[in-house]
Amino acid sequence: MILITGATGTIGGEVVRQLAARGEKVRALTRDPARARVPEGVEVACADYLAPETVEAAMAGVSALFAVSVFGPGDAEADAALVGMARAAGVRRIVKLSAIGTGDPASGPGGNWHLPGEQAVRASGLEWTVLRPSFFASNTLSWADAIHAGGPVPNMTGTGVQGVVDPRDVSEVAVRALLEPRHAGRTYTLTGPEAIGTGDQAAVLASVLGRPVRTVDLSPDGTREFLTAAGLGDVYVEGVGAGTAYVREGGGAQVAEDVPEVLGRRARTYRTWAEDHRAVFARDSRRTSR
Repeated sequence: MILITGATGTIGGEVVRQLAARGEKVRALTRDPARARVPEGVEVACADYLAPETVEAAMAGVSALFAVSVFGPGDAEADAALVGMARAAGVRRIVKLSAIGTGDPASGPGGNWHLPGEQAVRASGLEWTVLRPSFFASNTLSWADAIHAGGPVPNMTGTGVQGVVDPRDVSEVAVRALLEPRHAGRTYTLTGPEAIGTGDQAAVLASVLGRPVRTVDLSPDGTREFLTAAGLGDVYVEGVGAGTAYVREGGGAQVAEDVPEVLGRRARTYRTWAEDHRAVFARDSRRTSR
C-alpha cells in the first residue's frame, strides 16, 4: 500500500492517478473526502495533520509514503512529525516533496520551510528520496483571468529565469521513486530543459493562443503589495517576496538533468505544457474554466 499525502493537489493528485494506472494499491490522504476525485480502486482516508491520530490510522499497512505536508511557513515541523509516524507504522520508503533552493540562505525564509522535513527523512533510517522541483509550469494558471480580460500578467522576477518544470514530470519522478529502490538516498533537482523568465512564458502563451499576452513589471514593493492584496499573510509575503528576489538576482537559473536521468527522456518544455492547457487560457474557455 502506498500512502499519498496532498492527494488532491497538483502533484499528489497526479501521483495518485499514475500509480492507479499502474495497478498499484493506493491510499489518498485528504481532509475532505467528499471533494476527492480519485480513480476507481483508490482508497480515500480522511486525516488532518492537526489531529495526528487520524494520520496514524491512515498509515496502517503502508509500505511507502509520499510526503507533501509543507504548504507554507507554518508547516515547517509537519514533515518531521509525519516521518515519526511513518517509522512507528513500519513504513519502509519515504519520498519527500521539497523545493529547489532549500537550505540556500540566499533564497530567504522560504528556503528553510522544507529543511526540517528533509533532515527528518535523511535521519529516519528508512529508504528515502528528496525531490526539489523548480517553479511549476502550472503556477501560470493564476494568469488565466487576466488573460481572459486582456490585461497584463504580473512579472515579479524581472529578467530572472527559472528552470520551469512540468508538474507531470515531477509526479512521474515521484512515482518512480516510490516504486524503485534505485532512487534511495538520492536528492533530485527537478527542472525543465531550459531556464526561462516570465516574459518568455508570456511569449509562449501568446504564440499558443495566437494573441498578445502582456506583462507588467512589479518592483519588490509592488510584489509585496500584490501578494498582500491577494490575501497572503505577512510571513508568507516575506517568504515569497524573498524567493522572487532570489530569482530576480539569478538564483533560479539552474537547469538540472535529473528528470532525464530518472525518466529516460527529455523533460517537457513549458511550450508543451502550455499547448496541453491551451483551453484554460483561451477566450472561449472563460465560462467553462470557472
